[in-house]
Parts: sequence; structure tokens; C-alpha cells
Amino acid sequence: MMRFSRALIPALLAAWLYRGRHSFLNSIFTNPIPHLPDAYLYSGDALSSCETLKAPDLKYCEDITFWDVHNGDNTEKRLIITCDAGRKEWNTVMGPLQNPEPHGSLWVYSPSEDKHVRIVLDNYPAGHDFHPLGIEVYPSYSGNASNMYVVNHARDRTTIEQFVISPSSPSAKYVRTLTSPWFIAPNALALTSPDSFYVTNDHVMTRRLSYVGHVLPLAETLLTLPLSFAAHVTLDPNPASESPIVSHSIAAPFIPFANGVSISPSGDEVAIASTSLSQIFFYERNATTNELKYKSMEKVPFTTDNVNYDESGALIVGGHPHFPTLASVAAKKADVAPSWVVALTPRTLGESESESRTEFDSSVPLPAHQKVPPPKNYEIQTLFQSNGNFFSSSSTGLRDLKAGKLYVAGLYADEGVLVCKV
Repeated sequence: MMRFSRALIPALLAAWLYRGRHSFLNSIFTNPIPHLPDAYLYSGDALSSCETLKAPDLKYCEDITFWDVHNGDNTEKRLIITCDAGRKEWNTVMGPLQNPEPHGSLWVYSPSEDKHVRIVLDNYPAGHDFHPLGIEVYPSYSGNASNMYVVNHARDRTTIEQFVISPSSPSAKYVRTLTSPWFIAPNALALTSPDSFYVTNDHVMTRRLSYVGHVLPLAETLLTLPLSFAAHVTLDPNPASESPIVSHSIAAPFIPFANGVSISPSGDEVAIASTSLSQIFFYERNATTNELKYKSMEKVPFTTDNVNYDESGALIVGGHPHFPTLASVAAKKADVAPSWVVALTPRTLGESESESRTEFDSSVPLPAHQKVPPPKNYEIQTLFQSNGNFFSSSSTGLRDLKAGKLYVAGLYADEGVLVCKV
């Protein structure tokens, strides 16, 4: 037994190092910051083409999502933004858990008017914490109100808050709070209807655990344990229902640190980010049953955060090139952390893996080919890079090809959203 144990431990250590080697080498053991520019934009000059949205409390913004407002033949892609100015005092993913009192905020940005306003939360329960993370909103047609869902990292447990929001008003009406024993650590959302969605749970061991909460979640992350998962949730559309969750099913199990999730424009594919592995998992989606079937995996050159498909079918991935620096910012030991946003574009028909070039993404100050092997089924292109001095801690990237805009949210950016003309 002793000999077996002595042999098992090195084998497990070797398997762990091999499994996470890509992420460990690129984003933990190697510091890429000296090789990153102050600012790089894939089309145009970042210094002259990008500006930040400025307002009190519009800082430390984790997620942004498009809100498609349809009016006849016209569609405006407004942005809904989740921010939490108190994130350095309350962060259930990275810590610390010190002061949950100050509320986070939601913002709506209208590109056509170049105007952003804070969303007023009507009828929000008194004494109910609000620390928004992932968000999704259903499209609006002919002025109709939309269902909006927000992951809320409250003090006692993480919930999902449901609101309705109208294009004609800068307010959102509170509908209900969704809770479930399966909502262990909800992070990101992707809607499949006005009353159903995928939700990722980033950890099984969370910081709220007594005594060991500061150790076990970190161990789950660093050991790349495949404990987290994505589920599909269907709701009773009746807001007065005593049992609002009609069904909850595990759609994608065994993911190390499941983070962002997004559905392709065709509806037949789902992408989920694995933060601790710096990978994107792709799944075939049954649009009738919402079941997912694992299809493929691609590596990216940073620890992944949120993912979003653009209208062409390219997947926009935001993330963190140096996780220790991000952790230092969360711990108030550093001011900024680097940013990196890439696009994964499916190969066109007829291309093959053998056509992958050794060098790709080569026009960038720090090209992706120095960090990852040639992608098998995708072309990878850097859209934005920064050492953190120009824009810090990118967590989300959105691209509107028709309008020629790239949007980036910064988890710990003092000016929380970057707007770039491309």
C-alpha cells in the first residue's frame, strides 16, 4: 500500500501539471505584461478610436450584453452593463467578503444617442443585496418590455434576479428572486426564451464556506478540478407562481471553473469558457430540448472570462493574461491588470487543420501564436490588448460588426467600459 501511495502521488501531480500546463505557463508562471502594449486595437488606433463611459459608480464592470430593440425594420443594439463599485470589498469569486452593503449598479447605453444612464430598479426589495455579475436580456419588439435576468452575488447566497425593462424608460421593474439548491455559484447566463436560460456555476466549493472558504475555492481553481457545470433552467412565466422554477437540468457537467456562456446566432451551438484551463468548450445544441453534446475545445492565450458570439458567428472572448496581477488588484496590492480580447472565427468550408499556420495573429505586439498552438477549427485574432495602463482587467468583449464598434468591460477598471470605433 505504501509503495502504491508513493507511486500514485507523483502520477497525480504529473497529470495535474499536464492538464493545466497551458494555463499555468501562459497566465500564472509567465508574466506577459512587459510584452503587452499600452493599447492595441485590431482596426484603427486605440488611443484615438477608443473612449470610456464616464459616470459615478460606472466602474468595476463585469458583464455587458446587447439588448436588441426592434422597431419595424430598424434594430438598435443597446448595451446593458453590470457594475459594482464595491467589488474590492465584496467579491464572492476572488474575495474578499468584507462589506456587502453598497449596491452594485446596472447601466444602459444607447449607441445611437451616445448616451448612458443608470437603470433605476423599481420595487426592488428593501434590505436585499445587489451585486450583479452575469446578465442577459430578451429582445424588445415594437416597444414591448423585455425580461431581464441578473446574477446577484448577495451576502448569504447567490440568486438570479428577474426584471422587466422597457425601451422607453431608464428603469427596470423587479419581478422576483430565483433561488435553487442547484444555484451553487451562478456566474453567467444565456437566454433560450423569455422564460428559460443556461446558467454556469463556476465553483462547487465557494468562499462562503465557513473556515475553509478562503482555501477550497482556490484549490478547486488551481487544481483545475472539473466540478463546475452549466445547467438549463425553465421558469413558470407566471410571476406569482409559488414554484417559479419548472425544470432544472445539468446541460454540461465536469467543467473546470465554468465561466462565460453564449449561444451562436444559428442557435445550434453553445460556447462555455473554462477559466482555469484557458479554454473554450463548444457544444452542439438541440434547440428543441436544450440538451448539449460536447463537440470540441479551443485554447486561448489567457484565462478566459466571458464569451459572446457576434452576428457573423465569431466568438468574442475576453480574459486576463496574468492571473496573479488580477488577484493583486482584487487584494488592493496593485492598481491595474492587463487586458486581452480575441475573436475565434470558424474556418471557412474547405479549410483543414493541415492548413493551420505556425504563425498566426502575427500583427499584434504579443501575438497569440507565442502562447497557443494553431487552433484546429478556428482562426484566432486579437481584437484588443493592453498592459492595463490604458484599460484594465478585461472581462467581456462585444462586437457589433454592422455599427463598427467593439465594447470591452473591465472587472476592476475605474472607467468600467471601453467603446472603440473599428
